[in-house]
Amino acid sequence: MCADLDVPLSPINIQRFANDCLQVQLLENCRERDVYLVQPVVRPAQESLMELLLMIDAAKGASAGRITAVMPHFAYARSDKKDAPRISLGGRLVADLLETAGVNRILTMTLHAPQVHAFFRVPTDQLNALRELAEHFLPSDLSKATVVSPDLGNAKSASAFAKMLGVPVAAAAKERFDGDRVEITSLIGDVTGRDIIVLDDEIANGSTILAILDLLREHGARSVRIACTHGIFANDAAHRIAADPDVVEIVTTNTVPSTGLLAHDKLTVISVAPAFAEAVRRIHSGESVSALFDPTHV
Repeated sequence: MCADLDVPLSPINIQRFANDCLQVQLLENCRERDVYLVQPVVRPAQESLMELLLMIDAAKGASAGRITAVMPHFAYARSDKKDAPRISLGGRLVADLLETAGVNRILTMTLHAPQVHAFFRVPTDQLNALRELAEHFLPSDLSKATVVSPDLGNAKSASAFAKMLGVPVAAAAKERFDGDRVEITSLIGDVTGRDIIVLDDEIANGSTILAILDLLREHGARSVRIACTHGIFANDAAHRIAADPDVVEIVTTNTVPSTGLLAHDKLTVISVAPAFAEAVRRIHSGESVSALFDPTHV
């Protein structure tokens, strides 16, 4: 991002005390400056969240003019509804914590569900990686390609992605049980003899992708490529998915740091740093950023 913006990366110092508490110090003057704090809320999620809150507090205490939290991935977006008795809504709570800490604006990418956007009561820009993913697939032979959404909740994004590629779209009906057990019972659309591109917003444990692979095999799909924005790939999920003989390629972005985590010849990681850099430039200069998070804009 800094390279694209031609600005230096300002250093910070994080100190851990003997009682395991953290202290953050910004090592650059930010008085009346437009400050952008880049921190994906990823594993260890509690640690990264606390670091971000402390950075916001430090910038607020240093009289920053405006504080924008740039969260390429927001893990707590999955805690977005009360679907069981007496459970917490982590997404809303963390949004409130960020506001209380002093953030003025949020910049993020592909929240897990549309309602999460409304949890933030400060201006929030939600980018997506559909354009970057489409640019990766467009040079390929797409004459027999079909985009498949692994669940109906992602069908709108899958439709926009399919339109960018100029191919048909299909969607599956998914039911999630306790833990990571997933059952996909039906598929809407024709996938027989087709080259499938499965589009999902996030791959964590990989249970949804493994389930859709079984269903696509039953319906006679010719080949499968996987595309997602947030490649968490917990519990060796990338290797388990890549081990499927029908999977040709797994494509994700770098919203989740992957150093030392992923190494497979079927895996491609696309950088979304230019998209975030352009969003930061437009926010700083007071320009519209709507073109960057419009999935139909090419």
